[in-house]
Order: sequence, then structure tokens, then C-alpha cells
Amino acid sequence: MRFDVITLFPAMFDPLMQVGVIGRAAAKRVFDIEVHNLRDWADPPHYVVDDAPYGGGGGMVMKPEPVRRALSAIRRQAPDSLVVLTTPQGKTFRQQDAVAFSHTAGVIFLCGRYEGVDERIRSWVDEEYSIGDYVLTGGEYAALVMVDAIARLVPGVLGNDASAEDDSFSEGLLEYPHYTRPVEFEGMTVPSVLISGNHGEIARWRRQESLRRTLLRRPDLLARQELDDADRRFVEDLRKGNA
Repeated sequence: MRFDVITLFPAMFDPLMQVGVIGRAAAKRVFDIEVHNLRDWADPPHYVVDDAPYGGGGGMVMKPEPVRRALSAIRRQAPDSLVVLTTPQGKTFRQQDAVAFSHTAGVIFLCGRYEGVDERIRSWVDEEYSIGDYVLTGGEYAALVMVDAIARLVPGVLGNDASAEDDSFSEGLLEYPHYTRPVEFEGMTVPSVLISGNHGEIARWRRQESLRRTLLRRPDLLARQELDDADRRFVEDLRKGNA
């Protein structure tokens, strides 16, 4: 898989490519990532990439010419990649989007800045995404989050590919609690089922705790799930205070 990022601040992506799980995977070329400075496609001598908005108002708007040139050049190298504009006006990025993108040939992220992009730029992108209902100083932060969320799902990035399968939101629910050694710490103990060796009971406990945590913290997620009879009974018991 390939990631391309078009930005005015390439250095913001150095930590992503140099440290942690994602950095190690990038160094091993488990996936490819290229960060492009938008000013490389702006006109000399000043390499201007923004201008005042028509009609007046505060702030500046990203110009269409450099973006068009950048996308055209990168598209020649990655013709099957999807173009994503990071913008507060985009749909909210979710785990299922990360999964879907992880199965594509690649993603080209166009990082919005200033007051936004010239509206004509939107005709050259495939998707527009936001990471939440708030405004950032630039789309780079959103692109960093999305690259991380997608890249960790690429086979070979995580030490154990199966560790992503039970992530929160992977099945639309929050993940169950985790414990490790020691069994007892400051009076708090690991649930006995987790050290029982009974894998069927462990799976059942994890499912129920996932339902419990989702009901308490994100009931909106639970409302969208198709639950089986056992899940529904357990959730009903939770609501009645019987579980």
C-alpha cells in the first residue's frame, strides 16, 4: 500500500515515519509513504500557494493551480490511489473507513489549510474527511491520525496482525478490558475467568464486557448493532441492573 501526503509542512510527518510501530513498518517498506511539499508546484519566485478570498472576508484560501499540478504529478505515480481532502466539512472518519482504505492501493491526502481550499479543488478529490466536530490549524493533524489508523491494519505492520481484530470499533463496539501480570495489585485482582484457561468462558466474558463498556460509554454505538439473542438478553439485564 502507498500513502502520499500533500502539505505545506512536510516536517510534521517526520515523527510518524521515524518512531514507533508505524515508523518501523515504513522503514521496512511494509507500506510506502511519500510526503510532498505543495510549494514545489507553486510558481516562482515567491511560490505562493494561497490568496485572499473573492468577496472579501478574513483569512486566505488555498489556490487551485499548485494543487492541480501536485495531484496530476502524484496521480502519474499512483494512478489507483484515492484522493482524500482533510477538512472540517468532511464526513467523520471512523474505524470502518480505516478498514476500507487499508484494502485499497493507496491514499493521497491533501491537507487543507487557512480558511480552506478553492472550491474548484473539490472536483479533483474522491473523499472529504474530518476527524471530529472541531477545527484544527491544519489538515495535517487529521492526515496523521488517518494514516496511523489505516497503516496499522496493513498486514505486517503490527507485531501480531490478530491484535487489530478485537480493537474498539472493529465490530462496532468498544473493546473489552485488558489485564496483565501481576494477578493482584494494590487490592485489585484480575478476573478469575481470564486465568481459568477456559477459552470459551473467556470469549464469553470478553463479549459481555465489550457490551457493558459500550452501553456505559457509547450507547449510541450499541443502538446501531445487530445483536444476537444472548447479547440482547445480557444488555437487557445490564439495563435492569442484573448483570
